[in-house]
Amino acid sequence: MERAHLLDRLASETFDILVIGGGASGAGVALEAASRGLKTALVERYDFSEGTSSRSTKLIHGGVRYLEIAIKTLDRVQLNLVRDALHERAIMLKNAPHLSRPLWLLTPLYRFWEAPYYYTGLKIYDLLAGKARLQPAQYISVKGTLERFPLVNPEGLKGAVAYQDGQFDDARFNVELALTAAQQGAVVLNYAEVTGLLKQNGQLSGVVVKDGLGGREIEVAARVVVNTTGPFSDAIRRMDDPHTPPLLKASSGIHIVLDKKYSPPDTGLLIPKTEDGRVVFVLPWQGGTLVGTTDEPAQVVDHPKATEEEIGYVLRQVKPYLGEIPRASVRASWSGLRPLVSRPEADTARLARDHLIQKSASGLLTLTGGKWTTYRKMALDLVNYAIRQFGLQAGPSRTEQIPLLGGQGFEPEGAKKLEQLGFPPDVAEHLHRAYGARAQAVAQIAAEGYQARLAVEWPYLEAEVIYAARHEMAYTPLDVLARRTRLAFLDTLAALAATPRVAELMGQELGWDSERVGLEQEKARTQILNAI
Repeated sequence: MERAHLLDRLASETFDILVIGGGASGAGVALEAASRGLKTALVERYDFSEGTSSRSTKLIHGGVRYLEIAIKTLDRVQLNLVRDALHERAIMLKNAPHLSRPLWLLTPLYRFWEAPYYYTGLKIYDLLAGKARLQPAQYISVKGTLERFPLVNPEGLKGAVAYQDGQFDDARFNVELALTAAQQGAVVLNYAEVTGLLKQNGQLSGVVVKDGLGGREIEVAARVVVNTTGPFSDAIRRMDDPHTPPLLKASSGIHIVLDKKYSPPDTGLLIPKTEDGRVVFVLPWQGGTLVGTTDEPAQVVDHPKATEEEIGYVLRQVKPYLGEIPRASVRASWSGLRPLVSRPEADTARLARDHLIQKSASGLLTLTGGKWTTYRKMALDLVNYAIRQFGLQAGPSRTEQIPLLGGQGFEPEGAKKLEQLGFPPDVAEHLHRAYGARAQAVAQIAAEGYQARLAVEWPYLEAEVIYAARHEMAYTPLDVLARRTRLAFLDTLAALAATPRVAELMGQELGWDSERVGLEQEKARTQILNAI
């Protein structure tokens, strides 16, 4: 994955499909296309999943809230959306067993009538999943609820309804998705920004790409150009046609991270009643407790920040359930943008209510909307559409059966083998869950003198910095701190303290001089403090 070689390939070859944007949708399209024999390239202006795709609620789910809307409004399209997402949930759990897991979620009940309401709804949720269902939903007594989630407010508690959904590490899943696309033959490159579109006789023929690290500018020829830039899709559309009306409006998801004491390791809470009708989740995640919500109208900016008002909102919503949680208990916070289709009429090929494919007059394909869980279905729809519209020659879809890199040869008992090598149990479990079948490669680097932790309380190792730079296309300290590991999303102070050592290790690996090391360190510190 030598960067100069990848740039040379982009400059010298003609691609069937060129994907702009390296989030979940873009990486999904690259894997779908490359695995079907199409000559594929993907370019991302920042790092893979730096935007929306690293800032989700970390759930792989059909959407209990969408199901409630579908039933109340008798909306068959919305119902089919939930069914599709539950099907995709099973595929994600199967293809990335190291990065994902089933998770129990409790909805605490404080009124007797809530029990049949939520229980019936969640039974329909199970029914829609069909053969892809996880453990069946169940009613739990007051005693059982407090055993499963000891911190939940016992006053007036009538029990809980429990159901299972999936949970995952979104950023690492995204990175491995891009790397798996590369394994399947795609040319994949981050820090490569599209600065212009190339046209012949009014039809798109490629793009202009600027290397964000070296400054080199190249022209890339492609038969089909795909815009998967999420909340920034309209910017690429305006590059194609300055007069095109906007397609999107953005909403934000606000999340905070608390100490792990606020949630048991295998159970989360779904809080269905908030002051403005949004749903709030309280979830165990990566050794912390993740609390958050979505669907607040937002402006499209590069690195959105959770405001103090928003952090206060989240703490206020959980207070009736978990009691008063002081602001000082918030270890990290972030905000992520979600692209919502606001104009689903006119010149669009509508596939489903939550994602959309649009073909412009020049042939630009825009894929937008949707959610993490349906990334593969979105990619499948897009590639099938491109094949029909542009006469591409491709094999059948194989992505249902293609595991991500760390899932290829994954051994469920891998953590025990790492413990036998001398790793502490928390480090062994982390390496096993983050890298799957590739954990042994990280362990070998650790054995070369890089077994020290990056932060005392967390299981991340110096070896992971080296591995990320060598094998996972990490080019900045924040690539490692925020996305190859998740330290910056879990503990702001720990990430700041680890930054100098991460910059030093990356400098050794990537050949930086001391001035560059200092510059990269300061850039990472600024971004961690400002927004991640």
